[in-house]
Amino acid sequence: MKQRHRGPMGGGPMALMPGDKAKDFRGALKQLVRYLGGHKWSMLLVWALAVAATVLAILGPRVLGQAIDELMAGVMATLAGTGGVDFTRLGQIVGMLIALYGASTAFLYLQGYVMAGVTMRITHRMRNEINAKIHRLPFGYYDKTTHGEVISRITNDVDTINQSLNQGLTQIITAVTTIIGVGIMMVSISWQLTLVALVMLPLSAVVVTGIVKNSQRHFVDQQRLLGSVNGHVEEMLGSHTIVKAFNGEERSVREFGKHNEALYGSAWKSNFLSGLIFPITNVLGNLSYVAICVLGGYFASIRLITVGDIQAFIQYTRSFTQQITQVANITNVLQQTMAAAERVFEFLNETEEIPEAEDALDATDVQGDITFDRVAFGYDPQTPVIRGFNATVKPGQKIAIVGPTGAGKTTIVKLLMRFYDVNDGAILLDGHDIRHFRRDSLRSAFGMVLQDTWLYNGTIADNIRYGKLDATDEQVRAAAKTAQADHFVRTLPEGYQMILNEEASNVSQGQKQLLTIARAVLADPKILILDEATSSVDTRTEIQIQKAMDNLMRGRTSFVIAHRLSTIRDADLILVMRDGDIVEQGTHGELLAKDGFYAELYNSQFERAG
Repeated sequence: MKQRHRGPMGGGPMALMPGDKAKDFRGALKQLVRYLGGHKWSMLLVWALAVAATVLAILGPRVLGQAIDELMAGVMATLAGTGGVDFTRLGQIVGMLIALYGASTAFLYLQGYVMAGVTMRITHRMRNEINAKIHRLPFGYYDKTTHGEVISRITNDVDTINQSLNQGLTQIITAVTTIIGVGIMMVSISWQLTLVALVMLPLSAVVVTGIVKNSQRHFVDQQRLLGSVNGHVEEMLGSHTIVKAFNGEERSVREFGKHNEALYGSAWKSNFLSGLIFPITNVLGNLSYVAICVLGGYFASIRLITVGDIQAFIQYTRSFTQQITQVANITNVLQQTMAAAERVFEFLNETEEIPEAEDALDATDVQGDITFDRVAFGYDPQTPVIRGFNATVKPGQKIAIVGPTGAGKTTIVKLLMRFYDVNDGAILLDGHDIRHFRRDSLRSAFGMVLQDTWLYNGTIADNIRYGKLDATDEQVRAAAKTAQADHFVRTLPEGYQMILNEEASNVSQGQKQLLTIARAVLADPKILILDEATSSVDTRTEIQIQKAMDNLMRGRTSFVIAHRLSTIRDADLILVMRDGDIVEQGTHGELLAKDGFYAELYNSQFERAG
């Protein structure tokens, strides 16, 4: 279904198949690392702060062990009657412990602050690049991709990257530093207990690796299917009136259910598998913990280590196990990040419109002499829509293009505007191939009024001013008067400052058309393209607009795609299209005299009217 804000070129949905795996996991990782490389000094600061915070936190259990040993020594001395607890020394140790944990917390806060700035700058850059890419992609891309899919990449995927980078990178730094530091502290206390603690590590690694391998494809599917759900919802909301009018609610709900069910299955599997990591590694860690407690008690009984050492070692063991689990969890998060990053970079790497030459021509002063020289084109090269199209249009002529649905009328307009480039032949403007002009300059030479209106959420004045962004209020009102829109605008509560809602449903269809005509009048183009611009207004207004259009077309090359043949009787040249070819051409009188295909079309309209 066509959506209002898609403009004249609505695209169809792109199929998303469950089970797709990441196509270039390493490539996405390399590109993401390049983004991070632009903030290397900030990343070095994050690394330094994370290491400092972790090292201070690692020293905490050892210092706490000293406090316990001091307390135990004082208790034993009290029982033996040889002394008591040295509260001064104990206070110094506790003060040192508070300072360590306080400084560690401060470093972690600074680390989070710096990292948040880095990730927000990266995602800000990504969104800007995606937005710029949207305008550089050829129209053919949007014929196979839903707008919801594109929106999902700029919102869901970029948000996923932002959240996981902000949390995941710092957690990796902290986890790796903690594992190394804790390992050193454990060995310094007892190498025998350290070996016991490490026995479970290979088994945990095997379990985690297996889970990660199986969950990876589900994370990729989750991101893709989320885009599919967004695409369906966006399309249904944009076409809400059509869905209601044709009782399509049940079908829409059914289609959404299919997309949502697929997303549910993928999300459930990915979250279930990633959720297995913690309980499994926790069980293995607890087995190691029990063994350490038993062996540590034995070592303490033979005075190989102290009670404080056992307490510190148990804390280190817990921390070591938790960080192993944390690394496993982060691995799952990073998989989701890479799935999202791959979709973003896949979009950014899409083939863009053919680059313009450095010496591309400017179309500001064109006269409007247009030649179609053996033009051939097909949206799919294997299925041509236009075949061997030849026509010559002189400056200032009014050219009508007529023919049955699917004859290629609108395609000719798309080729003129270079929304698509011809597959063969050439379209010449003032003797120059239009592919030699700058696209923005070429399109500025054309003014379009289409059957499908396009208005956006903003004031009426701003919607008209879209045709000439620097136009004054007086010029806007003058254009509205020419388009017969001024009268109805002034009857509205806020006149030209009235805000059109998102769907522009607070004005009628005919009024929408008048506003788009006013926009074309304001643009004052060299060449006009009118796609049955009066089809949505009443007969009286149509006559008024037709007069205004006749004045506007005077002296300009004009292409009129006509559905009601009675409106193009005064055309200088009528091109009659059928199956992508011009089968007849001439004036209205000449074509009727031929009593051919045009005469058949013309007479059939009057027969239907009768």
